[in-house]
Amino acid sequence: MIGHLKGEVLFSDGVETIIQTHMGIGYQVYLSEILTEGAEASVYISHVIKEAGEELYGFKNLREKKLFEILISVKGVGPKSAFVLLNSLGVDQIVTAIQFDNKKALTAAPGIGPKAAAQILLDLSSKIDKIKMYSPNYQMEMIVAKTPGTSQVDFSSTPMSNDNQIFNDALMACKELGFKEDEVMNLATKIMQETQISKSEQLVHLVLKEM
Repeated sequence: MIGHLKGEVLFSDGVETIIQTHMGIGYQVYLSEILTEGAEASVYISHVIKEAGEELYGFKNLREKKLFEILISVKGVGPKSAFVLLNSLGVDQIVTAIQFDNKKALTAAPGIGPKAAAQILLDLSSKIDKIKMYSPNYQMEMIVAKTPGTSQVDFSSTPMSNDNQIFNDALMACKELGFKEDEVMNLATKIMQETQISKSEQLVHLVLKEM
């Protein structure tokens, strides 16, 4: 399964993008953003396999990818509907709608009727915490909660973007090796709390060492 692509953008029109990896293979990906042709792109991928063929859906971060994959697990919600919903409302608005059982907010997206919205709320109300795990604020809250003597963190002034990328990349790598998400997440959070991590490969090495 393809989980991530990095390479040169050969074509991009806001609907589909072709990314050529350093191995010379060009992958056609559904992507809502227009990327600069000739530039290098790094895109998270959800690889959907159907009877009629295979499709690649692209996302700018792991949080979007994970929400998409949870959405397509809902009965009656296909990849294209989930992709439109995600790109229309965004992760935060969808998560909020599920938390507060707001069916009307979900039906604001094209192709999502009342029946599909109700099924999303029913199926995902108990799963939404999985999406929160990929939020920078959530990860910092986990670190703060486990650190003696800490109380509050001003997230607006906390530079989390690089740490978040390292955390997500390492989590993805460990999952692809067959390790359980919850086990890896708790261990990776503990390691990042106690050790200065500069790249995802370092975090993966330390996680595997303690497994």
